[in-house]
Amino acid sequence: MKLKYQICFRLTLFVIVCTSKLMAQTPCKEIVGYYPNWQWYDRNKLVNPQSIDYSKYTILNYAFFKPETDGSISILDPWADKNLLLGPINWVVAPAGYDSAYDFGNPAYHQPGQQFSQICHQHNVKLLPSVGGWTLSDNLPGIAADPIKRANFAQSCVELIQAFNFDGIDLDWEYPGYAEHGGTPQDITNFTLLLQEIRTAIDNYGVSVNKTMLLTIAVGASQDRMDDVEWQEVSQTVDIINLMSYDFFGAWDANTNHNSPLFAPAAGDPTFNIDAAVDKLVNDYQVSPQKITVGVAFYGRTAKTTGPAGLHVPTTGAVDAITFATDEGSPLYYNVLLQQQLFTENWDEQAKVPYLTGNNGLQTFVSYDNQHSVGLKAEYIVENQLRGAIIWEITGDYIETAPGSGIIASTPLVDTLNNVFCNYTPSDLGNPTIDGGMTNFITVFPNPVADNLHIHLANGSANQILLVDLTGKIVFAAIPNDLMDQSIDVHSLPNGTYVLKIVTDQQTIHQSISINHLV
Repeated sequence: MKLKYQICFRLTLFVIVCTSKLMAQTPCKEIVGYYPNWQWYDRNKLVNPQSIDYSKYTILNYAFFKPETDGSISILDPWADKNLLLGPINWVVAPAGYDSAYDFGNPAYHQPGQQFSQICHQHNVKLLPSVGGWTLSDNLPGIAADPIKRANFAQSCVELIQAFNFDGIDLDWEYPGYAEHGGTPQDITNFTLLLQEIRTAIDNYGVSVNKTMLLTIAVGASQDRMDDVEWQEVSQTVDIINLMSYDFFGAWDANTNHNSPLFAPAAGDPTFNIDAAVDKLVNDYQVSPQKITVGVAFYGRTAKTTGPAGLHVPTTGAVDAITFATDEGSPLYYNVLLQQQLFTENWDEQAKVPYLTGNNGLQTFVSYDNQHSVGLKAEYIVENQLRGAIIWEITGDYIETAPGSGIIASTPLVDTLNNVFCNYTPSDLGNPTIDGGMTNFITVFPNPVADNLHIHLANGSANQILLVDLTGKIVFAAIPNDLMDQSIDVHSLPNGTYVLKIVTDQQTIHQSISINHLV
């Protein structure tokens, strides 16, 4: 039967709220978070191995490592990699070869701190190196075509695992058969051979150390990219297929459209969406849903428009690298929030994603995901019995109490994924039960809020509503008169992040609230 997803709009809300007990749970489905080494430098190293909330993920993929022409694997940023993967290091002498990952494992060169992998393993999270990526895949066709280079690459994967105590390999070849990256028609077969070579090598190493190794791949979600993979052989070889279901549309297109639509938008290629990509993998290629993790974007894409900003209107072919200079026009989620006052927020009911249009003559279109759309994607994953989600990339979801504070207040997008994965069941139509009691799903709007915060409880009443600042001080408390709705005047409260607490008979619900009087 063709996979299709039915949404119950009555219970699909702008904000999906988690209980404090829920937030401490282990993820109920696979959540693979990509951590790019270059993001370590951002916001004064805000998101680092010590500050990551490991309770939100099952696997972290460290991106990226570079395949060399001979099949060896090299690192990209020696300074970031040695500090991130080996921990804070007091160097005794400078290592002899900064181009080699494996010198870092030599104790003669350093007095290491705690390794990234050690911290992951303490929290029952696996850490994989992601090899390749968009800018580093050009050498893979040549490696895969040569038996000697394939063997060398597989052995290099083992050495990479040994050097940093990784739990396997994530191969991110973008993409087999893609001519612009040196691809050839032979890549279809050679991709299979390369994966089988890696599988054998890392499994043999795993046996020697009594440890099971993971082999995962990141694959394109467009149908022409899927056609360049031998899916029956590949799906039997790998453990997880990370579907990169984003970058469907962007400033490179003639008209504005969505970065990662759940369903087909009203215009544009009707196969460029999550539903079509999953449907093709499962129904056309007979890939098990339990092998597929769906890509969820924690970033947005911008496009300058030739006239007033809008959806499906002509673009100039350029991104907005001025408003979103920090991210060169592809803003991470926290930067979308910081600039949101410059835009009007819109919702595409057909594609099930939000978008922003510039105000006051700002001819900029922004496609991104928020808690609402991430929640719908999580429900889709549950409905279609998929393995879970991948996140590109986790640092965009780490929200500070205030810009530059260095204090992490919340991770709203991955919290939404976890909440839906642990609570949503299709038979409940989105109304889960916790400890025998019906969860109160609520709508909180707007968020960020400038003047009045409105709260609507979908299933019943609250005994008490509290608004608490990050020091724990209660700044608002009320016993609601109305069983369903409450409004909070925040005019007198300073800008910043607060925690909304709603006490019901069954539980206490917590929600991060941002107050910004400029909104």
